[in-house]
Formats: sequence, C-alpha cells, structure tokens
Amino acid sequence: MSEYVKFTEDMIKTHTILVPDMLPVHFKLLIAIFGSKGYKMELLTNDSRAVVDEGLKNVHNDACYPALLVIGQFMDALKSGKYDPDRTALLITQTGGGCRASNYIHLLRKAVAKNFPQVPVVSLNFSGLEKDSAFRITAPMFLKMLYAVLYGDLLMTCYNKCRSYEVNAGDSRAVLDKWQKTLGDMFREGGTKFMKTKKLYRAILDDFAAVKQTGEKKIRVGIVGEIYVKYSPMANNHLEDFLISEGCEPVVPSLLEFVMYCAAGTFNDAKKYDSRNLNSTAFKLGYKLIYSKQKELIKIMKEQGAFEPLHDFEYLRHLADEYIDQGVVMGEGWLIPAEMAALAQSGVENIICTQPFGCLPNHIVAKGMSRVIKEKNPNANIVAIDYDPGATRVNQENRIKLMLANARR
Repeated sequence: MSEYVKFTEDMIKTHTILVPDMLPVHFKLLIAIFGSKGYKMELLTNDSRAVVDEGLKNVHNDACYPALLVIGQFMDALKSGKYDPDRTALLITQTGGGCRASNYIHLLRKAVAKNFPQVPVVSLNFSGLEKDSAFRITAPMFLKMLYAVLYGDLLMTCYNKCRSYEVNAGDSRAVLDKWQKTLGDMFREGGTKFMKTKKLYRAILDDFAAVKQTGEKKIRVGIVGEIYVKYSPMANNHLEDFLISEGCEPVVPSLLEFVMYCAAGTFNDAKKYDSRNLNSTAFKLGYKLIYSKQKELIKIMKEQGAFEPLHDFEYLRHLADEYIDQGVVMGEGWLIPAEMAALAQSGVENIICTQPFGCLPNHIVAKGMSRVIKEKNPNANIVAIDYDPGATRVNQENRIKLMLANARR
C-alpha cells in the first residue's frame, strides 16, 4: 500500500500507542522510557481465541504465526470499543533483516486501512526503515533502552528462578512488581539514577534472593527459538507457567543476546562480504558498548552468587563456531544452536525449541542442528514445538510432558 496515515508530531500529545505483548517484563520498562518523552503507550494483554480469529481474518496464509498474533491482537483491541480509533496508534517492531517479519508492517497497514483507516502504524527499528514518522529514537533514548533491556533480563531471570521454588505463592511477583515500578519511575523522571547499575543490580539480586524457597531439586528446562514465540506468553501458550505447574524451572535466555546477535550480524557481514561502511562501523562500536555492559552485569551476578549469570555473548559466538558459521543470520540463525549448546553445557539439558510453523530459517537451524548438539552433549534432551493457529495446546503440552518423562528417567 503506497499511502497510509503517518504518525505526526501532534499525535504525540493526542494518541495512545498500543504495544503488542511480546516481552511483558521488558516492555513495561521501555514504555516508561517513551513516557518520559511524552509518548502515551499501553501494553496489550488481550490473548483470547478472538485474537487468533482476527489474525486469520486479516493475514494471508503465507504469513507466520507471530504476524498473525500481533495483527490479530491489534485488531481485537481496536474492535473491543476500549480505544478511540481517532486517538489511537499501533507500534510494531522491525529488525530490518531478511526475515519476513520486517515486512509485516505492510500487512498490518493493509488490515488497518480496511477496518480503521484513521489509525497510524508506528515502526520501532534501528535501521532507518521509516524516515517520515514523528516517532523517533534519539541517542539518549537508545542508551536508556539498553539499560531497560539489561534490567529486564535480570528481572526475568530472577523471577523465573524464584517463582519456581517459592514457598509462598506470589512473593516473587511482588518483588518483580516493586522493581518494575521503581525502575519505571526512574526512566520516566529523567536524570541518571538508572545508570547506578552496580547498586541497583545488587539490590535487585538481594531482594529476589530473600524470597523464601523450598530448596528442592527440580528439572530445569531451557526455552529457545524464534524471538516472538520464545518470549510471548500468548504465542507459546504461557509455556513458562506450564513448566512451573509441572514442577520445573524455566530458563529463558536474555533478550540482550538477540540484540547483540543483530549488531554482530551487521559487522560480521560487512567483513565477510568486504562491504565495510559507516553503518557497520557504528554497529561494531555499539556492540562493544553493549558487551561491556553485559560483562558488568555478569560480574555482579557472579559476585552476588544467588543466581546463575547470563551467558557471555562472546562465549556464545565461540560455541556457535563449533556447529555453524556466523554468516547464517536469517531469522535467529546461529543464535539458536549457540543457545542450545550453552544451556546443555551449563547443566540445563532439557531444551524446548519454540518456533512458528512455516518459519523455514528457524526450522533449519533448530531441528537441523539439534542432532550435532546432542552428539557433543549426549545428555541433551531437545524437543522442537511448532506453534500455529491449527496446533492444539493439548498436543503441544503432551509432547512437553513426554520430554519431561524422559528427563525424570
């Protein structure tokens, strides 16, 4: 579609921007950052069957499950009557890579034009894909977003660990809610309080470590795969909650790994294809900054000692080289086998690879690489679970239960 409603400066004051529910912990912090710049955002939580039905009505069969869910969630929200279409905008992320996801914004705009033509669609990307929008990310905002990802990863990791073993149900959630509010207030207020990372990391770790735990030994299950299905409770049928109900501890790799994977892909490709330019140089400098921040968090987690540190990204790159070339960057590319190998080597031998049915790149690097990962890690217990509108939750959970039965043996 060549013409669409653009997001203008005036809309910053008048419009509510709806955000799809992909990373509930992280996105609440990111929304606070945009709130400090005057943007009013709301994280969607509608996840009934109506979302899938709306997606099926508005998306053609060639699009994968994440596109169907994101577009379906938007359309369901707009049709709910809760939002004024004349004062509502929609936000969708774009990586700028070869995955079809970078083109889903056009599918969304087509669906919106048919049903709510006055609603603008906003792109969140770092590739300059939308040059005529008033929705902009400045350098200070990018830095804040980096910190939000770091804090979000720490909160997600500690929360999943603690709620798997908590004696009193809800204690871990209370700590999570407290820190989401505290950090969100810091981002909204401006200033540099959020940059006192050493103090804040230790305080977060100590608060979660104080949650009374049972001390029992449970099966740890890693969750890898396509980024949306891996993190979105709606997309993976609340997989983390299901694993906890089955007496397991879910272990989810950090979002920062995907961010660094995207950055590394840019300068890796520039080197491989001898096409270095200002853009690839900028991404390499950005990568070095992000990696230094990751190392700081890992160091403090090791010092505090209550929680297993996040995977060092350079270690992941080293692991990837044992299995696959880092030039494989379609979809989640080499990151999926690297994360599976890292989990297996760190003692998380049971791994669920979540992927949308029809996501060819991830099927290749997930199912295609699991055999060689098992050869080097004989105790690895890997199962691939497909998610799509026709897959029943019962079948998915039964396959996971079979995997857990093998783990218990």
